[in-house]
Parts: sequence; structure tokens; C-alpha cells
Amino acid sequence: MGAVGGWFVAVLLAAFAMARAQVANEPRAKPPEQLARPQLRVASDLVLVPVSVVDERNHPITGLERENFRVFDDGVERAITVFAMEDEPVALGLIFDHSGSVAGIRRSEAETTRQFLKTSNPEDEYFLAVFARRPELAVPLTSGTEEVGYRVLTTKWGGATALYDGVILGLSELKKSKLRRKALLVVSDGGENNSRYSRRELQEILEESDALIYAIGFDSWQANFPLLQWMAETSGGSAIPARAEGLPDIAAKVALELRNRYVLGFSAAGIRHDGKVHALRVQLVTPRGLPALKASWRRSYRAPGN
Repeated sequence: MGAVGGWFVAVLLAAFAMARAQVANEPRAKPPEQLARPQLRVASDLVLVPVSVVDERNHPITGLERENFRVFDDGVERAITVFAMEDEPVALGLIFDHSGSVAGIRRSEAETTRQFLKTSNPEDEYFLAVFARRPELAVPLTSGTEEVGYRVLTTKWGGATALYDGVILGLSELKKSKLRRKALLVVSDGGENNSRYSRRELQEILEESDALIYAIGFDSWQANFPLLQWMAETSGGSAIPARAEGLPDIAAKVALELRNRYVLGFSAAGIRHDGKVHALRVQLVTPRGLPALKASWRRSYRAPGN
């Protein structure tokens, strides 16, 4: 499993299943062609693996060195040729659930947005996508933050829940950024009942993307928890359940984790361009004197096709 704990390894949550009563009866159309598949960033010579490390209290750990990490690709240890930890600019997509089951959290989403934007750097890029019966790109990728904060309050709410479609729309919009660090913040109750894309199609897209997914789920039902957890951990991100009133505080913690990640890189020389999925595993070599540490990373990547 590619994510071993993390103060965030708890996960995406769950749902007032009331949204299921709102499923449309019309047949679902084919996935729209404009949602281009995001590409895995396996450079011509490197595979880059973001890793977060926390202590037993889920506080981010900084100051580790290259020798404190080991990386395995399909069980074969790879030499780490790139090692970095820096607060570099990030392209961040806010993906907010506006379906009928979550209409009561409008103010919490607005405050969550404010907390996240407080941590922004001048070079950061943002966009806002919302989803209910269909996904909508409310604010395209931009370096400004004012419109994002405004549109959270003015977009329409209500209807069924196209969670998969909303995430895929966000991953597609991230492709437009030239920044190296990319992430989505998904705020949802974890319901899914109206997407055009299937879970299998989402899995393939996640395996090809280098974006991290962080998820805040609120008032979760246990039945939806595994879906949200799978989505976040597959990407190498993490998720946590919350009450609506706790969303802003958790958003601030997510922002801290996002900006305190190590990046490990190993040579892609010899990796066949056959489109196959490679399992990734990161092992910590904890320095003497430190308590037990936990790491999270993306579980796999898909090699480029011919």
C-alpha cells in the first residue's frame, strides 16, 4: 500500500446518502472529449515521487536527508538521483461538491477557501471547479485569488453528485499549468451517483497523472469512506473526515502538508515504454534519536506508452 499513515491518512469520506434520491433517469452520455487525460510526468530521464513525512502526532517532519529514504520500483531498489524539499510554487485546483446533499456547508466552503488562499505564494496558480449533476469550471487557472473566493459563494447548488467527473475535470485543468508541483483539494461528502466517467477510468487517469489529491470529507458515512481514501492515496495525497464547522482548520493543515513534501527522483533509463503500471514503495531510514515516523507517497505510476 503506498501510503503508510500520515496525519492525514484517514480519508475521504462519506455521504448523506440523500443525494442518491436525486439521480437522474436519463442515460449517461459518453465522457466529453474536452476533458483531456492528464499525463504522468515521467521525464525522459526521471521519475519523481513526492513524499510527506510526519511524526506520531501528525506534525510534518523536515530536515531529513537523502540517505533517510529508499525507493523501490516494482520491488527493485532505485538510486535516488534527485532530492529536494522546498516551498516551490504550486498549481492548486479547488474541487467543491455543490450537490443537494451538501447545501448546508456553503459558508464552511467559503472559509475553507479563505484559509487555503492565506498560504498562497505570489507565483502560485489556482482554479475552482464545482460539481453536482455535472462538473463546472467556475474559475479557470489563474494567478489571482479574488475571483476564486467570490465564485465559491455565487455558483449554483443542488442536484445529483458527479464526483468522478469533477475530479477528472480538475486534473485536466491542471495540465495547463507549467508549474512542477500540482494538487487538487477535494471537499465533498463522498457521494457519487451521476458521473459519466467510471471508477476504472478515473483510476487509469490517476495512474497517469502526477497531481496529488487532498480530500476533506464531512459528516461521513462509513460506506463512502473507502472510495475517498482510495482516490487520495492512489495519487499520493491524503484525506481526513471532518464536521462542516471543522473544514477551515483542516484546510490550513492540508496547506501545511502540501508545502512540506520531499521530492525523490530516480532514473527512468531502462524503463520500457509499454504503458504498464509500476508499483512504488518508499522506506524510511529513521535517524537515531527520532521517534517513529510515518510516510505517505503515491502507490504507483504508469510508464509511457509507445
